[in-house]
Amino acid sequence: MIELQNDALVFRFPEVHEDAVLRIEFQRTLRIPDDDRDYPLPPGLGRFPLAHVDDFADRVPGRWREHGGVMLPMYQSEAMWLSFNSPDGYPFAVKVATGKVNAATGEPWATGLNRDPQDYLSIPRQPWLDGYCVERGIIRQFVAMPLGAGYTAEEQITGEAAHGGLQLAAYPAKAEVYERMKRRRAEIHRVVASPMVVFECAGSAASDMGLAPGGRMQQEIYEDPYKAADWELGATSRCFVHIANSLVWRQITGDNPPTVPPTAAEYQRAGLPWFRWYGEGETALPGGGRLKGLKSIFNLGKVKGDVPLPENTSVEPGHVVPLGNGVVREGSF
Repeated sequence: MIELQNDALVFRFPEVHEDAVLRIEFQRTLRIPDDDRDYPLPPGLGRFPLAHVDDFADRVPGRWREHGGVMLPMYQSEAMWLSFNSPDGYPFAVKVATGKVNAATGEPWATGLNRDPQDYLSIPRQPWLDGYCVERGIIRQFVAMPLGAGYTAEEQITGEAAHGGLQLAAYPAKAEVYERMKRRRAEIHRVVASPMVVFECAGSAASDMGLAPGGRMQQEIYEDPYKAADWELGATSRCFVHIANSLVWRQITGDNPPTVPPTAAEYQRAGLPWFRWYGEGETALPGGGRLKGLKSIFNLGKVKGDVPLPENTSVEPGHVVPLGNGVVREGSF
């Protein structure tokens, strides 16, 4: 069961366990410069508004009605990140795709969970996702571009502009795995504080928007610490998240989209912080083979003789705040 609550998707699996609840948010953020430098994590600037496609069935494209799900507005060249939160620490395997291209591997959308290469995120170990896993420890930021202009990951990999948007699927761990984990937590008396996370999403000028690879960011996609048999593959929910150009959003819903976010240069001039996440002891995925060959929006624009990214000036992040996994180390006495 999936619910839309306060501009977040809430996945519930009461048939598996009462604590099997996953919350996914789409947060606005800075678009980092697309200059082939590796930037730390930008901040979250608040949730994108979400709306049920079915509430506006007479105003949305026919494909959107077919897929159902939800929709959100994005400006062309706006960036986004996804926040994952399981309030009770219940483990989930989450697949993320854009235009039905897997964001971890670059492979086509497929049901089930593949471990070699790993095509899903392990929650709560993975608190967020900002883009495509192009190499170990590096992602290229999710940036909204018009579907059909040739910039999206979907178009670069498949040669088609057929789907756009984002696709999500969540698989809970088996109840006995969660209960075993809770007992182990109690035995070792560790204090775990959930990190606060913020994420973002994007939109464009035609009714359909897709996501394209933007600037390089320091972010690791972690290996799954669980066994393949620990996941409840018989219980899954999936959701299609459509991205509407900000102007189209107003036409469909009658509501104004959020204001344009600040540029990276404006943010830096204000002296506001960037972030770096430390997942101590975690192993990062090496990056999807197909994703490594993606051209960034800026680089593809040079090939096309186009200037797709306004305000793409490089910046020097000044104040970088370290974020950890919240575990309190006992040490010696």
